[in-house]
Amino acid sequence: MHLARAASACATAAMLLAGAASPAAAAPATGADLSLAWGIPFAGLLLSIALMPLAAGHIWHHHYGKIAAGWAVLLVIPFAIAFGPERAATEVWHILLQEYVPFIALLLALYVTGGGVLLKGSLVGTPATNTALLAFGTVIASLMGTTGASMLLIRPVLRANAFRKRKTHTFVFFIFLVSNIGGSLTPLGDPPLYLGFLKGVSFFWTTTHLFGEFLTCAAILLGVYYLLDSWAWAKEKAVAPDTGPREPLRVEGWLNLALVGAVVVMVLAQGYWQPGEVALFGEHIGIERLIGVAVFVGIAWASMRFTSLELREANGFAWGAILEVAKLFAAIFVTMAPVLAILRAGLDGAAAPLVALTSDAAGQPVPWVYFWLTGALSSFLDNAPTYLVFFNLAGGDPAHLMTDGALTLAAISCGAVFMGANSYIGNAPNFMVKAIVEENGERMPSFFGYCAWAVVFLIPLFVLITFIFF
Repeated sequence: MHLARAASACATAAMLLAGAASPAAAAPATGADLSLAWGIPFAGLLLSIALMPLAAGHIWHHHYGKIAAGWAVLLVIPFAIAFGPERAATEVWHILLQEYVPFIALLLALYVTGGGVLLKGSLVGTPATNTALLAFGTVIASLMGTTGASMLLIRPVLRANAFRKRKTHTFVFFIFLVSNIGGSLTPLGDPPLYLGFLKGVSFFWTTTHLFGEFLTCAAILLGVYYLLDSWAWAKEKAVAPDTGPREPLRVEGWLNLALVGAVVVMVLAQGYWQPGEVALFGEHIGIERLIGVAVFVGIAWASMRFTSLELREANGFAWGAILEVAKLFAAIFVTMAPVLAILRAGLDGAAAPLVALTSDAAGQPVPWVYFWLTGALSSFLDNAPTYLVFFNLAGGDPAHLMTDGALTLAAISCGAVFMGANSYIGNAPNFMVKAIVEENGERMPSFFGYCAWAVVFLIPLFVLITFIFF
């Protein structure tokens, strides 16, 4: 039912936009003709996400989709007035077809399949068990993606810690490690690296060139988490519940693990198999991307069709989290488009002073600046297009960047993947984990509260990474 409504809404929006657009007559959007004022709706949306749950929680909970759509409209209508309805319609259609639909289709497939895998057995959320679960998720995130690993493990972590009083830190570190840093070793791990792979970066380049940074971050964060959780365990005088005879760990829903594997194969296939493009209402898109969307939706359907309702109920599966992400990120994708366009304009755009910082007086790239600029913007913009912006600013030649420019490419890659953990909207799994945790009746920090956790635990770590590696 939810899938049908989502598909119908996307199709309706697509047809309306296509009917309004006349791409041949629309001026190309370079970002050089945009001022920073076009970023105001995006800033307003971020502030709404951050403040309204605190200031007007009841209104936000019931109307967040309308509020997010309102900010998108406040961008699109003035844009249409300033640059013409053709260009506005073309831009929105481009975002919908090229970015949002593939994005939400992949998330949907991973969300549904991950929610159909049930880890049963005697899992008790002691500091050692929790640390082991986070370490396992960190490792598998590069194999099945940060979204896949997050959806697979967040519910077992919730069940294991149901008896704990102090557990917010566990979910926050889960986002740090499983939803972000764990995805840094392969293009399958996180969308920014996948874009690099599509641009020509070899598959195992990140494995060999980011391993030191990954291992340093993972080891330090897991160590800090174990100490923090041990302190919380002692502080609350937690006692592991008596669940009777110890039940061995086992997995139910193996079909869904196979379907997760099918998602990974399809993602990888899109990088190697590119049979050409087709035009949909004036917008050219790769055939492999359209097939990918169809496959992802089909996988989600198969997961729902062939997974028992009892298993999903035992797993606490619900649609709220994916619906929240779908609504909010639709508005995020639209409102952040002018900001990304300004950045893509480089020295010709309104962000020229910021872009100029990436090179020294001799015109050579400054890796640590690339690390922090890519990371800072990835904290609040979608980290995949942000990666692409700085990839192109660094020359955009994968052969050069993988060799002579390896340090710069590593800095861009680490900034995009690692610092996506700095806010709830830096990476889609962050928001999904937050929504699932709250859906299960547990508390999560507010938007700014989560950012404060990042400032305390992540920013000093990234400073250390800068001095060691960049």
